[in-house]
Amino acid sequence: MKEIIINVKGMSCGGCENRIKNALSTIDGVEKVEANFKTGLVKVITNIDVKRETIENTINDIGFEIVKED
Repeated sequence: MKEIIINVKGMSCGGCENRIKNALSTIDGVEKVEANFKTGLVKVITNIDVKRETIENTINDIGFEIVKED
């Protein structure tokens, strides 16, 4: 199992959390998704080698922005 944590800009409510959870849950290999609009964090647990880029692209595609770490 692998854990990927992503900082997301634009989540403002529980509905936003659900949109992200639903979108990421469709990716093959994603086991669990947690999203918290208050902290802006999305945690993804995968059972195979899911690329971070795939997860980030999916989040971007549904209208949210990834906060890049320095």
